[in-house]
Amino acid sequence: MSDLSAREMRTLEMNAEYLGISPVQLMENAGAAVAREIARRFPPTKSVLIYAGVGGNGGDGMVTARHLAGLRFNVTLILVGEPSSIANKATKTNWEILRRLRSSVNLEVMPDSSLFKPTDHEIIVDAIIGTGTRGKLREPLVSAVKIINQSKGFKISADIPSGMEAETGELPEESVKPDLTITFHALKSGMRHGKGLPGEIIVADIGIPPEAEEWCGPGDLLAIDQVRPTDAHKGMFGRLLVIGGSETYSGAPFLVGQAAMRTGVDLVYIAAPRLTGYAIASMSPNIIVHKMSGEHLNPENLDPIGKLMERITAIVIGPGLGLHEETATACGQVLRLIHQRRIPLLIDADALKVFEESGLRMDSPTVLTPHAGEYKTLTREDPSKDLHLRAESVKRNAKRFGATILLKGAIDVISDGERTKLDATGNPGMTVGGIGDTLSGIVGAFLSRGVEPFTAATCGAFVIGAAGDFAVSEKGYHIVATDIIHYIPKVLEEPMSHLKVRQT
Repeated sequence: MSDLSAREMRTLEMNAEYLGISPVQLMENAGAAVAREIARRFPPTKSVLIYAGVGGNGGDGMVTARHLAGLRFNVTLILVGEPSSIANKATKTNWEILRRLRSSVNLEVMPDSSLFKPTDHEIIVDAIIGTGTRGKLREPLVSAVKIINQSKGFKISADIPSGMEAETGELPEESVKPDLTITFHALKSGMRHGKGLPGEIIVADIGIPPEAEEWCGPGDLLAIDQVRPTDAHKGMFGRLLVIGGSETYSGAPFLVGQAAMRTGVDLVYIAAPRLTGYAIASMSPNIIVHKMSGEHLNPENLDPIGKLMERITAIVIGPGLGLHEETATACGQVLRLIHQRRIPLLIDADALKVFEESGLRMDSPTVLTPHAGEYKTLTREDPSKDLHLRAESVKRNAKRFGATILLKGAIDVISDGERTKLDATGNPGMTVGGIGDTLSGIVGAFLSRGVEPFTAATCGAFVIGAAGDFAVSEKGYHIVATDIIHYIPKVLEEPMSHLKVRQT
């Protein structure tokens, strides 16, 4: 398994919970793994002192204490901080369990740095802070770290040494210097490349299944930075251009724009034929509509579209475009222009056929979003009913096109030619028109904010599926695309809330 950043580890933990594996279970497995390793190396005649913080890493230490007590070790656990500061629910659960153990674990609470004293325990376990903490340590954590480092006992860190920078491996002076680190699930990024990490490192399995990485879940949204700085300005969170629409299909580009706005993009421009543009402009005052000459996209529109490209950060092309001969010619010219300017791009609907005929292999960040029929046109391959074979096909063709492919279906398949993920969110009510356009808007919004294509497509697949599940839970199988757009903010702000919908 490859090394994981702190965010990637948190992603797996959230996705594991989404699969039904609770944080309490993962904490139990982590603490038990530390206890097993101690029992493997030392007899129960050795005394053990565990320093536990008030966060998740502290909960791991609390579980370790309980398991060692069951193995008849002489165990003392020091809570570094106030019990009232324990906010993590799993940690709070394990703290309450320890409080009920009247004799097997000696409990001490040290919220003040003046309370720490040298120790002569033979085994010291560092479970103060894990990968979720950044920056310099503060008191009373600093005093606890100093006492651990001064001890002559064998020092063990749970997951990472407290104070270590998980991403870089930097070990500041005020960080634990262990003899052994028992890290959970996989090496953390800094452990392999960091300088000066002392002692032995082993990786302990804590029960996170492969599906937590292979299938989309709420944890994947951690890769999308939702925080807006106080000095944010218009356009900082993306400026998306939608090229589409025709005399018949005016709703498609509108749905793309609406979905993008609800996903958090700052500005949406739609380039559409003149009459279609007027129709779209009447639907919403939030979208900037540029009305192109003619009844459909044509080569005369190339110059004004080129000028629009100068002010945007990503493009969606294809929704409602139609396949008029002039439109296909103009679409091919636009694709080449985007390719030259290396603008992040999503190609959908009618533009997929033009892309396939153009023979382009995209150098710009690109996402293709075909359904099964469009995938056959695009690749000359029928999507297999066998999920494994279908995923292999998508991966192979993504590599061939130099793009990320999001093959839409009951189970979405996403691949960039190297990585592959699956998404099972959504429901049969999402067979109505406009759902693909809504997905294009969500993914396009992520692209416009600088999110790389595979992540944008992965998160987009989860968001639209979860939003569709929320819509059906309220309205039943009587939904339309705009109902789904309404729930996009809820999924982005509370991704784990979809777990309740799945359970019911």
